[in-house]
Amino acid sequence: MKARFTYLGDMLFWILVAALTAALAVILLYPLLRGAKAADNIRAGEAAVYRDQLRELDRDLNGGLITPEEADYARAEIGRRLIAVSADEPAETPKPARHHRFTEAFVLLVLPVLGLCLYLTTGRPDLPSQPLEARLENPGNDVAVLIAKAERHLAEKPDDGKGWDVLAPIYFRTMRVNDAQLAYRNAIRLLGPSPVRLDGLAETLMAVSDGVVTEEARQVLEQSLTLEPDNPRARFYIALSMEQAGRPNEARQAFEALAKQSPADAPWLPLVNEHIAMNGGAPAGADPAAPGAGSAAPGADPATPGNPTQQDVAAAENMSAGDRQLMIRGMVESLDAKLSEDPNNFEGWIRLVRSYAVLNDKDRAAGALKRGLAAFPPPGEQGKQLLALARELGIATEGATQ
Repeated sequence: MKARFTYLGDMLFWILVAALTAALAVILLYPLLRGAKAADNIRAGEAAVYRDQLRELDRDLNGGLITPEEADYARAEIGRRLIAVSADEPAETPKPARHHRFTEAFVLLVLPVLGLCLYLTTGRPDLPSQPLEARLENPGNDVAVLIAKAERHLAEKPDDGKGWDVLAPIYFRTMRVNDAQLAYRNAIRLLGPSPVRLDGLAETLMAVSDGVVTEEARQVLEQSLTLEPDNPRARFYIALSMEQAGRPNEARQAFEALAKQSPADAPWLPLVNEHIAMNGGAPAGADPAAPGAGSAAPGADPATPGNPTQQDVAAAENMSAGDRQLMIRGMVESLDAKLSEDPNNFEGWIRLVRSYAVLNDKDRAAGALKRGLAAFPPPGEQGKQLLALARELGIATEGATQ
């Protein structure tokens, strides 16, 4: 019985294919087959219009609406047009035209054969149908189906905290930040706060606000620190909030404290050192007596373009907030120009992308990311770090790897 239904299903499929092919052929051939007849109908219609005008002209003359001279002039003009139309008509009934034979054969024969060959090459006529229920039962590696399965489960059991806990980071990675925010809140409500959940919620709030550490995000991060005082993720974002608020001294101190507590091989340490240098401090592990330290901020790497000099730092302390912002933008643009000349500077690209993000210039940040990935392609470790930084800052990565 099952084999019979399979056979009927296959037959129905091919019948539908044949019907659709025939319908498409009719649609394509109809304009070709009616071309001559349409032209004849147009000429006949024009002649009928002119004859009606002649009859209407006689009615106007009999009714005294126009003079005989005006009627004669109009009749002559209409007659001239009628003769011109009638002259275009064939003297005898033409035989059925044999036009567009090659095109008709192409539509009727070649197109269906090409379509069939293409389907047999790339299609899977033997593949059984998979309704949504079957795909949910066996989603494989399809992330969209996995998410749909989890959402279906949570719709039936909305108090499953573990389900929300699993789904929240998946939402965040697929850039469904509003859904991620709801999922994190539900997981915290049902399972209680934890550093991982609170940090995830804070990152989601920052993504919604285009990378800005809002007051709500800061409160969530401070709650995370009460649970884990040495949480580097939360401490980094709190320091970043000070930097974004225009408090460079406090931000530098917070970043320096984070650098001191971090292991020497911590993956986040280069990023922390970068922010220390941006706020006028000396990166962890830098030697103040190293050559060139006198011309740059203490501990700054002289090989990395864009570092502020000691004079820059001293001048910035006496500037207004607006002047300081202009100075920072000028330094960032200088770094951009130097990287255009010498793109083989990974730390420079990291700094440039982050600097544009701090200045809330997402278009230039995305452009810098694309140029940095051209110098350090994504398959490499440095390219992966650039992409990770972009995701952290809420910078779109679509098209950046092309």
